Amino acid sequence: MGIWKRELLSTTRGNFEIFTKEKGYPLCITHHYSVFNETGDYFADTFTKSNKVFLVNLREAGHSNKAVEPFQLSLVETILDLEAIREELGFSKWGFAGHSTGGMFGLIYGIYFSTSLTFTVIVGAAAREYATFSKDCIYNPKHPDYERMQALVESINGSDVSSQKKIELMEERTKLSLFEPKKYKEFFSKNIHKHMARTRISYFNREIQVFDVTKKLELITIPTLIMCGRYDIQCPIIYSIEMKELIPNSKLVIFERSNHYPFLEEAEEFNQVYNAFVKERDPSF
Repeated sequence: MGIWKRELLSTTRGNFEIFTKEKGYPLCITHHYSVFNETGDYFADTFTKSNKVFLVNLREAGHSNKAVEPFQLSLVETILDLEAIREELGFSKWGFAGHSTGGMFGLIYGIYFSTSLTFTVIVGAAAREYATFSKDCIYNPKHPDYERMQALVESINGSDVSSQKKIELMEERTKLSLFEPKKYKEFFSKNIHKHMARTRISYFNREIQVFDVTKKLELITIPTLIMCGRYDIQCPIIYSIEMKELIPNSKLVIFERSNHYPFLEEAEEFNQVYNAFVKERDPSF
């Protein structure tokens, strides 16, 4: 697939590291705490077949500016940063696609800045805190794999774990979020390497406890494509169904043989759904 082009963009809100690839209609993609580099991202790669993708490192990620104040890591402040990036790039509008916590940004973006977007794509996400009230979520103590997931996370974050052992533990953790774990190496076979911004994770773990934008979803006025795996254990399907019911101009597509990664687990179908969605809005796509 080739490497992504790196750029350090100076905006009115600071400097942000972005990676771009391919051509076509501009599409912004980011994630709450991922740190991207020239090798790209599995989710973002999905859209390079049809769009010029702008993969953004947020504050505290990569070479983007640090946060001067903690609140700059919040969901709303991050959307203001994305708006500054869009303006600096010279786009009157662009699309946004987000997976998991990236999808949460898509919701906030649509609520406050629908006029800056042509559409949003929300994959495996939720409009409110997703663990406390859903036993289908692996972060809920009632989930059968809760203890195993917690043990894996604790081990991965341990200071005495070797790099090789950490890779093995991360693979096992990811397998818990696949409909067919045996296909892990088939799905994650590209030379893509990224890590996580610990400062952003710490802030997110606090903010998510009071996260609930369900009552504001009706303010999203742009076309919204919601996609979710039937067996998603991170953001269970009930939350995608809830978003579909509350976002006026939205469409929900459920992938019957997917867990948290439908863009890999059912890649062909995922691409077909996305292409059909954007062609409804632009026949020339």
